[in-house]
Amino acid sequence: MSAWRAAILTMALSTFAGRAIVEGDDAAPQRTTLIVVVGAAGEAEYGRDFDEEVATWQRTADECGAQLHVVGGDDPKVDEVGEKLATDKDRLATLLASETGMAASEAPLWLVLIGHGTFDGRTAAFNLRGPDVTATELAGWLKSCPRPLAVIDTTAASGPFLTALSAPGRVIVTATKSGQERNYARFGRFFARRAIDPSVDLDKDDQTSLFEAFLAAGRDTVEFYKDEGRIMTEHPLLDDNGDGRGVRVDFFTGDKLAKSPTGERVADGALARRLHLKPHADEQRLSPEQAAARDRLESEIAALRQRKSELPEDEYYDQLERLLVGLARLYGAR
Repeated sequence: MSAWRAAILTMALSTFAGRAIVEGDDAAPQRTTLIVVVGAAGEAEYGRDFDEEVATWQRTADECGAQLHVVGGDDPKVDEVGEKLATDKDRLATLLASETGMAASEAPLWLVLIGHGTFDGRTAAFNLRGPDVTATELAGWLKSCPRPLAVIDTTAASGPFLTALSAPGRVIVTATKSGQERNYARFGRFFARRAIDPSVDLDKDDQTSLFEAFLAAGRDTVEFYKDEGRIMTEHPLLDDNGDGRGVRVDFFTGDKLAKSPTGERVADGALARRLHLKPHADEQRLSPEQAAARDRLESEIAALRQRKSELPEDEYYDQLERLLVGLARLYGAR
């Protein structure tokens, strides 16, 4: 493979990544649904932290035009005769039933859990006001979700939620790598700030992906513990290939995979790179068919790049060229 051909293909891959321009489609994009669930604070200090995170997500939803629902975080609802209405757990279950019942919807659903979590060695739970919700219960509520789904559990002991919720076609992020990391987690505050932060747009496609926000927030978390002179008690994970294992931030240099999880052929990250709370205007004009074709081609490119060392040079670049030509034709459709 000549150096000029390799250079051209590399440049083309960088140019095409994440961007498609389609003209003549004025259909309004479907709105992302953002559900933020705030658990029991326990102490006033935590309550103030949770309120700050909710306010950040509210500003984000306003800027993105996302449909926002907040469960918890306010005084218990009371009806006219003074009886409490449904618990936060009931409210969440009802809301998820409504949002996951949207057949054939292409609009993503983001679920963010803010608060405390527990793990007793067998069962992981998210601490709500009133009855808690377990990882198994939440997995059941989301089992048949037909929409693109992202769940960001920012609580302590959240690792088992990744295992329970992992499935093809969804992104799961947890603040901890296991249920044994039980100390209060800081990852959530950083993720809320980074969700649409343009400064963490590593691939320079003018939009911040869930993957880029995860990397930035994870690195912010590392810096927090370093600056405080503390031992890290949380190690965020991201899973989007459905194997229930996930990857840590330190698996990546920049946004490039530096080491693969043991035994995995395809590392996590491909799907999370395609989810954006605030997509670029060109992205929003993609038809569902074009978006699906783009996603398929980009997934194939990502998988091919991971196999580069296993293939003869000419074969690798032949396959890469075929995929890039497909992308070029898609992006040039007008």
